[in-house]
Amino acid sequence: MNNVLNYLLNIREECEVFHLSDKQLREIMSRLHNDLLKGLGKDSHANAIVKCWITYIQDLPNGKERGKFLALDLGGTNFRVLIINLGDNHFDMQSKIYAIPNHIMTGTGIALFDHIAECLANFMKEHNVYEERLALGFTFSFPLKQLGLTKGILQRWTKGFSCSGVVGEDVVQGLKDAIARRGDVQIDICAILNDTTGTLMSCAWKNHNCKIGLIVGTGSNACYVEKTENCELFDGEPGKPELLINTEWGAFGDDGALDFVRTEFDRDVDENSINPGKQIQEKMISGMYMGELVRLALVKFTRMGLLFGGRGSDLLFQRGKFYTKYVSEIESDKPGDYTSCMEVLEELGLEHASESDMAGVRHVCESVSRRAAHLVSSGIATLLNKMSEPRVTVGIDGSVYRFHPHFHTLMCDKIATLVRPGLQFDLMLSEDGSGRGAALVAAVACREREMA
Repeated sequence: MNNVLNYLLNIREECEVFHLSDKQLREIMSRLHNDLLKGLGKDSHANAIVKCWITYIQDLPNGKERGKFLALDLGGTNFRVLIINLGDNHFDMQSKIYAIPNHIMTGTGIALFDHIAECLANFMKEHNVYEERLALGFTFSFPLKQLGLTKGILQRWTKGFSCSGVVGEDVVQGLKDAIARRGDVQIDICAILNDTTGTLMSCAWKNHNCKIGLIVGTGSNACYVEKTENCELFDGEPGKPELLINTEWGAFGDDGALDFVRTEFDRDVDENSINPGKQIQEKMISGMYMGELVRLALVKFTRMGLLFGGRGSDLLFQRGKFYTKYVSEIESDKPGDYTSCMEVLEELGLEHASESDMAGVRHVCESVSRRAAHLVSSGIATLLNKMSEPRVTVGIDGSVYRFHPHFHTLMCDKIATLVRPGLQFDLMLSEDGSGRGAALVAAVACREREMA
């Protein structure tokens, strides 16, 4: 029995590397703040790590948007097409998910956009709007340099994509060309945005205090409302006081700013990723990597003889086989109950796990997810402090925030600790930001055009 307790104590000790003190978090906030200023500055932007791209979105929804709009949401291995009908205080939304086969994800850009255009046309047929001319909002959740509301240059692929001929090109034009090649549907692409912006827009439709959008899902990113005068690179229509900034904060740390809190497991994940040295903060937070961080720690502790009697399994030793959803499932068990944990370990071929092994596994999961929540919180607190508004709602989407049982509470507690006294905040789960939000960006663009 003593041995078992010792093993658990050893695991807790080993997991201390994932603990971030408030002092460390405040240092991270200070570094992120400086990086945001560099991203916004004319002379520093080119070399800035956190790019703070200008979105050209200056108007948030006011509830007066009306009509039928399409939205296209491309941000991972699936994409969605949506049709949204906005009326007086209600909207109807129908959507369909389409897969992107692996050979298209790693093929040519032309094949990717042709595939999307074909699905768009099929969707319009199914919803009897094939003959209509509709405005479309395009959510494109990859690092994008925006040159206007409908012009965005892909900076680099992430999340397993590597389509040729798209990096450095305008993705709106890519989609327009594919639609034109078909020649059978009439679609006006009104705006391109990323999922973070869509999340903010979707929440702002319901809650006018929403001024920050956050994604904690496959990737992690945030956007916020900045004063136009602080955006030195803005070259759009003058006269509007605010502007939405897409921080692309997943890249924070790419210059070594987070090395003082990174672990051997973070370095392993990064070295074995498809983009080594890039998206360093994202790799410490997001769903694409969280399960793998846990797996690497479990492998180490198994080899040290602290878990599973030193006997692992083929699946445990295989990269990517400890899914992030397992972390949420394991942490959903009540204290002292290991039902979900047992099921996960059985799936991984670890039927021989004892209850103390399960306690150890759960502690590793909690350590990794808590660190992710605290890193995200330090980022949100940095934005809240920078904006210095009395009350801000943060619109949040993404599988990690949505499905992890404690992420919301961890964030509420830590942001409250880190934010300046007197500043109040709310965290709001977004209802389909990247879909509904895209349609709302198109709707607001149409509303503004009609007013002009």
